[in-house]
Amino acid sequence: MNDFASTPGLILLPAVDVAGGKAVRLTQGEAGSETNYGDPFEAAEQWRDQGAEWLHLVDLDAAFGRGSNTPILRKVIKHMKGVNVEISGGIRDDASLEAALASGAERVNLGTAALENPDWTEAVIARYGEAIAVGLDVRGTTLAARGWTKDGGDLWEVLDRLERANCPRYVVTDVTKDGTLKGPNIDLLRQMTEHTDKPVVASGGISNLDDIAALRDLVADGVEGAIVGKALYSGAFTLAEALDVAAV
Repeated sequence: MNDFASTPGLILLPAVDVAGGKAVRLTQGEAGSETNYGDPFEAAEQWRDQGAEWLHLVDLDAAFGRGSNTPILRKVIKHMKGVNVEISGGIRDDASLEAALASGAERVNLGTAALENPDWTEAVIARYGEAIAVGLDVRGTTLAARGWTKDGGDLWEVLDRLERANCPRYVVTDVTKDGTLKGPNIDLLRQMTEHTDKPVVASGGISNLDDIAALRDLVADGVEGAIVGKALYSGAFTLAEALDVAAV
């Protein structure tokens, strides 16, 4: 039996980032770099119809502390029957976390809160378990917080703390790659899987099907999935094509 036959496929999570009520993509996480891709509901529906099992849904306005798209996100989740939704953006206290889970999201990504409020983060991990993931957004080995506008500490120091808290899953984004179509940071992902035995979801830089295949090769090491954004929106490949490669 070869390795692929005994290893699960790479889970793909097409991204729907919402700002100002529209589906957008940023370049390197910078506010003001948005490319508008229209109605978030239509984007989500497109990925569902192409076979998505997961959706990565982000409220960028909440992440940047400049507003909220909660009604739109709730509408998207309500209509994504049969699709699991991972929700992110501005979830920093009990009220926002409970609202995100009440919306029907399967999983909630914590970002800034995991860096700035470790006691609260440890408590919600203990309470909600697999419903929690922590997003680690990095430049080099420095974490980015507050919508990627502030330094959030050293990646490995924060990871050690989260490991002690038994964090169930990490979503790792190389901010310098995100939205650039320059390929994922394979070295960073390998380093992550050497530091944790928890599942890692890759994010940032995917540009072609070869990138999907390269991430698929890391599944046995602990890379569970990959968030795909701009490459899908720009038509570099279809989600159906990517799912075929991810499942090989």
